[in-house]
Amino acid sequence: MDLITINEVGPRDGLQNIKKILTVGERFQLIRSLEETGIKLIEIGSFVSKNAVPAMQNTGELINKLSNINNYSVLIPNKKGFIEAKNFGVKEICTVLCVTDSMNLKNINQPVNQTIKNLKDIFRESHESNIYSKCYVSVAFHCPYEGRVDASYVEEIVGILLDYQVKEIVIADTIGAANPKEVSSLLSALTNIYKDAKFSCHFHDTNALGLANVFASIESGINKFDSCIGGLGGCPFAPNSSGNLATEDLVGMLEMMNINTGVNLDKLLSAREVAVNLTGLSLKGRMF
Repeated sequence: MDLITINEVGPRDGLQNIKKILTVGERFQLIRSLEETGIKLIEIGSFVSKNAVPAMQNTGELINKLSNINNYSVLIPNKKGFIEAKNFGVKEICTVLCVTDSMNLKNINQPVNQTIKNLKDIFRESHESNIYSKCYVSVAFHCPYEGRVDASYVEEIVGILLDYQVKEIVIADTIGAANPKEVSSLLSALTNIYKDAKFSCHFHDTNALGLANVFASIESGINKFDSCIGGLGGCPFAPNSSGNLATEDLVGMLEMMNINTGVNLDKLLSAREVAVNLTGLSLKGRMF
């Protein structure tokens, strides 16, 4: 594979679960530092309740400060969030479906079947409004409450979402419990069953298997990955879920493999220092 696309999720997924709440100006500064690296796709925030996720409040104000709106995506939990995103001119929305009832109830207080019903309307409206839609199929391998997830069940869920005209499916190892064999098996099955669908992946590095799972995904035909500057983040509703796969580690590995990402690693390390200074955290990306 000659080119891998990086979708940077630090300004949303990376910031939503840390103690320090960044101002709109600080979030803007982080996004600009990431753009300077050559990263083209950035998840900049979410339209969620400020009581539930206070770090993501004022995302509309942030959008108004930014340009290149076509390069930015936002997370929306429901129809209300979709309307807000649409009103601010967002061109790409991200939705989440945790495939187990236990996790979905923790995340958005709904059973799986209710969320699927709601997503049908959101994907229809986004299609009609020419807004690109993604769905994170969360806890696709393991759930912190229900254990290992059956792959055939995930395949069925993905089929339903694709029938609803979602444009991209993001297979998410939300708690970082998957191993390369599981990843290869599920992704190979999905890409064989749904040959025309667009898939990408989102890995956490809880067990230090994030890069190994990326490699297994590439071998299965995946060419787009989420990652997070410095390995920030972690799911607030999944106990002991550590941060996301660090963008600098992902880009560093791909460079070693002579796979192009269009991202400048030196500038990426500078962006990590910006993230360190803004968050006050000692970030754990291994690439120097």
